[in-house]
Amino acid sequence: MKTTETPAPVPAESGVPVAKVDVPAGPPRKEREGTTLNVFSHGILVIWAILVVMPLLWAVMTSFKSDSAIFGSPWSLPDKLHFDNWSRAWTEANMSDYFLNTILVVGGSLIGTLVLGSMAAYVLARFDFPGNRFIYFLFIGGMSFPIMLALVPLFYVVNNMGLLNTIHGLILVYIAYSLPFTVFFLTAFFRTLPSSVAEAAFVDGASHSRTFFQIMLPMAKPGLISVGIFNFLGQWNQYMLPTVLNTDPDKRVLTQGLVQLAVSQGYKGDWSGLFAGLVMAMLPVLAAYIVFQRQVVQGLTAGALK
Repeated sequence: MKTTETPAPVPAESGVPVAKVDVPAGPPRKEREGTTLNVFSHGILVIWAILVVMPLLWAVMTSFKSDSAIFGSPWSLPDKLHFDNWSRAWTEANMSDYFLNTILVVGGSLIGTLVLGSMAAYVLARFDFPGNRFIYFLFIGGMSFPIMLALVPLFYVVNNMGLLNTIHGLILVYIAYSLPFTVFFLTAFFRTLPSSVAEAAFVDGASHSRTFFQIMLPMAKPGLISVGIFNFLGQWNQYMLPTVLNTDPDKRVLTQGLVQLAVSQGYKGDWSGLFAGLVMAMLPVLAAYIVFQRQVVQGLTAGALK
């Protein structure tokens, strides 16, 4: 049995250069830069989350405190949950009436915006006709038109139509206000949908309306949910339009009611009721986003993925 012997290293002779092997001292430079960038970006996101979440938590905590506790120890937890703040804001401050008016206005305008916006976007995205691009750019131009410039003529138009201080008049204005962004968003989304499905439906004898409502509209569900959430947030928090077009105290929406509550309760010193009303107004918006956050992300990324 033969054994293999490892030759001993030969010492380098004087004057003969010896090749050196470079041993990496650490991770590559690009990897180190990527790690630093990730740490920096995550730090910015954490700071931003704290700036957003802390005021919300503080408002919720303050809504369960008494007025003396709010000014005596504003950053401490409530020693007792004062649910009477919520009941007082709901009944005495007429928050229930404001909620009902807001639900009627936002619900009607949201349905009308999605139906009309999806129909217009489908036609602009799928059919070529004279003036197609011109109409599309008109909608885009409506997005850049500041609402402040339209308040005075809009007031006279609504007043001449007999729709001032009415729920259905405010619904129509909200629909007109939200249509440009809805058409712009859904037009880009309908262009990403496969046209072979609609062509197969036409071959089978389906009409244009049936193809749209039964085939293309269900396929656009992620986009509808995304633009619906954005419209819901914008219409729920709308203050300028109802202030100008809805001066009837019995038909005020939630944003008008909160301003009135802030003025009246501020003079009375009922700050706990004011914070309770503020949290009531925030809850529907937070609940809608929490429930549909996955659909919103899917709708925003669907066009990029396809």
